[in-house]
Amino acid sequence: MRCLRKKNLNSQSELASMESLKDKIDATRLPRHIAIIMDGNGRWATEKGQDRLYGHFHGVESVRDIVEGCAELGIEYLTLYAFSTENWDRPEYEVTGLMELLVETIRNEVETLNKNNIRLHVIGNMNMLPEYAKIALNEALELTSKNTGLNLIMALSYSSRWEMVEAVKSIAADIKKGSLDPETITQETLQRYLSTSNFPDPELMIRTSGEYRISNFLLYQLAYAELYFTNVRWPDFRKENLYEAILNFQGRERRFGKTGAQLQGQKLPEKENTL
Repeated sequence: MRCLRKKNLNSQSELASMESLKDKIDATRLPRHIAIIMDGNGRWATEKGQDRLYGHFHGVESVRDIVEGCAELGIEYLTLYAFSTENWDRPEYEVTGLMELLVETIRNEVETLNKNNIRLHVIGNMNMLPEYAKIALNEALELTSKNTGLNLIMALSYSSRWEMVEAVKSIAADIKKGSLDPETITQETLQRYLSTSNFPDPELMIRTSGEYRISNFLLYQLAYAELYFTNVRWPDFRKENLYEAILNFQGRERRFGKTGAQLQGQKLPEKENTL
């Protein structure tokens, strides 16, 4: 009974701490789009003496919690890096297990997505997915297509270099057909050919598990994103950690090449006349 009471007290304390962090967030300065590299599932499992798939299984709970947290805050777009093109090189049993977990999770969560007005999107090379996974994804995409709340974007069989190569191929094909003049190509042109063309660029990118790289993820789109790295393994990442990342984001000055004074509308000091 004492152990149970202590656990309840800890839970209440954690909840109060989480709510305190949430209250500190400025709702008028939220990042419109958050992207997350969900790293550390395998290491989390290994540290517990378990198989790597055990970590991926528990990582699903983190996905639920963070999707819910973003929806509650009013975040418009959330992109999760779920499976890269390089991940196909992992042991076959792990890849198969991940695909089966993906299908099971999607089918189990569609009702919850609809209940919370969340629309699912997928970016990546869908042709590489097994047929049963493609069927499940297409069903979920259709079933959530009318939702108008949070846009949940799953990056599956995705890599940014693959995306850019595909964009260049499409641009070259349109130039060859005569439907695109190469002299008119701008940054906006390239963006229209990317798989993220319907979404704004992320303003905040979070990577869990202590790695300090972006691993071929949204290389073009992250040009001006704020990068946030945490040592927390993905299966342990919860709303409280999300709030910490957002508060860190809100404490930064986003200048986009300008000076702080320019952003604040202040007059820059004139250069001293040395003549």
